[in-house]
Amino acid sequence: MTPIGFSSRRAFLAAGAVSAASVWIPGPVHGYSASEVRAAADGERLQTGLSKWDLDTPALCVDLDKLEQNIAKAQTVLTRNQVAVRPHAKTHKCAAIARLQLAAGAIGICTAKVSEAEALFAQGIEPMCMTTGNPSASKIRRAMQLRKRNPHFIQAVDYAANARDLADAAKAAGIVADVVIDVAVGTRSGIPPGDDAITLAKLVDTLPSLKLRGLLSYDGGAQHVTGFAARKERALKGLEEHVRTYEAMKAAGLNTEIFSGGGTGTYSVQHLTPGFSDVQVGSYIFMDMQYLAIGSEDGNPVYKDFAPSLTVVATVLNNRFPGRLTTDAGAKALTLNVPRAGVIGEPGMDYNAGSDEFGVITFTEASKTYKIGDRLELIVPHCDPVVNLYDQIYGTRNDRVEVVWPITARGKSQ
Repeated sequence: MTPIGFSSRRAFLAAGAVSAASVWIPGPVHGYSASEVRAAADGERLQTGLSKWDLDTPALCVDLDKLEQNIAKAQTVLTRNQVAVRPHAKTHKCAAIARLQLAAGAIGICTAKVSEAEALFAQGIEPMCMTTGNPSASKIRRAMQLRKRNPHFIQAVDYAANARDLADAAKAAGIVADVVIDVAVGTRSGIPPGDDAITLAKLVDTLPSLKLRGLLSYDGGAQHVTGFAARKERALKGLEEHVRTYEAMKAAGLNTEIFSGGGTGTYSVQHLTPGFSDVQVGSYIFMDMQYLAIGSEDGNPVYKDFAPSLTVVATVLNNRFPGRLTTDAGAKALTLNVPRAGVIGEPGMDYNAGSDEFGVITFTEASKTYKIGDRLELIVPHCDPVVNLYDQIYGTRNDRVEVVWPITARGKSQ
């Protein structure tokens, strides 16, 4: 991925997600701990109108207006394009957000791991598709127990031996398990499109304890191609063999009701893929510095289809050295250092999260003189792993905390 250009990055941070005034924190900062905020919440809703600037830091926040705007935008565009929304929960790992997506019209959610699916189902999320295969015996048993309790659970498979193992486990559990074929785009996972994928689909169709539902064709690499025209070309060309596989499966009388893939970077063009049923958008709800770099359809170097709603609030710990600040948000708060986190309202600042505990800011100009204890708000490098670092996310509106949502599937990587 090409990093976001210096000039466009400056322009975005100067005028983008949050105004520069938002980084000026008047008066004393209280620093309420996560446990104190949870204690003040009635369920998930906070009744006190606590300022997000009074949270102890690093604090993971989501602007609810922008979150709702992003969910509505994807749903509107994809509905207009006659393609369904099947968002990926690996981005947010949060049952409350999954409920918002389903309420907006999503046909289900995706999960990456069986542990994510278990955690979200425990909080009432039912329609889900696990997009990663399960080769181990323990995970297969867990997945079949989940399917026994949740008739809306679908699993992916990309090996014939694994399909037979799934069938044996489903039979032992007394169920018929829904299965999709993971057809590879690239070399990361899945079975190559063509004869091998069709043979596997026919095998699944013959196993009485499995029900074939279709195929997955997710092209992760296409999502971050810089420039709309190049991204569109990559997304459509990369699925040409998959379309032929889909058509051959359909001609053979196999179930192809699901032909799923795509993501945040290609959501608006996937309907041009014949037979495509739904798009697995994920980062669209939050956005991050990686996605901001890919560019918009109108030629703008900043991707503006979705508003950056996810931020980390950090505290200044040291201001002793000219042109340099230290904060409390390092790699353990942001996970990645490339692309650099963006300091909202401070286009002249370069944020280095290379230290475990500390972020180091260097600058030649700033909007104010920062004191110890002042707060800064950061756009994260990549939203998915950042969310997995936190126990909860603070939903804010007009800089006031409205809800406190647990990260339901935090750490669920098995």
